[in-house]
Amino acid sequence: MFKKVIGQDDSHRPSPAPPAGYRQPEPLAPPASHVLAPPAAAQAPLSRPSVGASRNILSSDVEIKGTVKFTNDLIIDGKIEGEISSDGSLTVGENARLKAEIKTATVVIYGKVHGNITALDRIELKSSAEVIGDIKSKTLSIEAGAIFVGKSTVGTPAQAPAQVPAQAAAKPAGAAQPKQATLPGAV
Repeated sequence: MFKKVIGQDDSHRPSPAPPAGYRQPEPLAPPASHVLAPPAAAQAPLSRPSVGASRNILSSDVEIKGTVKFTNDLIIDGKIEGEISSDGSLTVGENARLKAEIKTATVVIYGKVHGNITALDRIELKSSAEVIGDIKSKTLSIEAGAIFVGKSTVGTPAQAPAQVPAQAAAKPAGAAQPKQATLPGAV
């Protein structure tokens, strides 16, 4: 009947269309008894990330009243009422609503903060930020569109009087003072 011609390749020919009403059979799943779970040694162990890579996130459905302390990085997108302190970096997300005193190394604000902010290194107010309270930091960055109502102290953070030795309390007349400014429109 049919004879195969040597040297011709049949792979380029389209396969014939199935007859009308024909359904392709669905592949069968192997029975549960044949499915093997990976051995316990092959499963990834649950471990904490390394200290340098630790980043904590409080999502928008989180509400906290009290004190929040962390060591590395924290991103807040929820609501906090109280106090936040750390030697690390804080990012306040666009959905965040904070009524808190903040004391950290760095702060980047996209959301709303009502309270005083003290940062050892820098504070950044992004264009969507709204801050009502006093700011004290080595450096301050405010993008156009950000709302800031309060007093800012920029430069070397001043020490609390209790920590200043008696000899250093009397500063020479020519000593540099931290820069203070009040923005137009601020009360």
